Amino acid sequence: MMKDKVFERPIEKKFEFDEAVASVFDDMLTRSVPFYDEVRKLIIALILANQEDGKKVLDLGSSTAKFLLDLHSKMETKMLLKGLDNSQAMIERAKQKCQAFGADITLELADMLEYAFESENVIVANYTLQFIRPMQRIELIKKIFEGLSEEGMFIFSEKVVFEDKKLDKQMIDIYYAYKKAQGYSEYEIAQKREALENVLIPFTIEENIRMCKDAGFTRIDTIFQWANFVTFIAKK
Repeated sequence: MMKDKVFERPIEKKFEFDEAVASVFDDMLTRSVPFYDEVRKLIIALILANQEDGKKVLDLGSSTAKFLLDLHSKMETKMLLKGLDNSQAMIERAKQKCQAFGADITLELADMLEYAFESENVIVANYTLQFIRPMQRIELIKKIFEGLSEEGMFIFSEKVVFEDKKLDKQMIDIYYAYKKAQGYSEYEIAQKREALENVLIPFTIEENIRMCKDAGFTRIDTIFQWANFVTFIAKK
């Protein structure tokens, strides 16, 4: 696994999922997102608890297919796994990995805002929605709800903000301390923060829940939280 050194140099553009990011993305996820591996395992365990032949699992923003490959390696039925990403660099890396592991996973270069969801059983979006403009995000959740099967579920993880500004600042400071403990320098942390400005737009926990309820979901629960990182499950 290549080490993430994307922000060791001065940034020249806003953050995007290009080849430079794709080449180190697995390391970036593990070191930048607290408990990312544990959350991935938790979501996989939930899916496996209800696995059956022909069940459709769609991963939005599938990046290098790490989540889908882990799910594929543990499933005991012939579920249909598919990943969508709008980054050519991510899709290419994902295809290489799937080929290397001999994994039967469908990968598609696509804009999820334009994608036609068709009776999906499970839709997953790990730290994906936060990169979509708020108004488009709300419309996407409505499309996801309509595109799920009758008992389908939507599982998503997001970075969140807190309405309590003092608490929000404390959570951010705790998170930056976490990143420093993972080996990132203060310069790298500052560079990434600047690159993500107006690119990553987080909601509060309440806003995420309201967005799902407004789309039609009847039950929304949080199943994991560490500071300002939260995983939600929404059911029809």
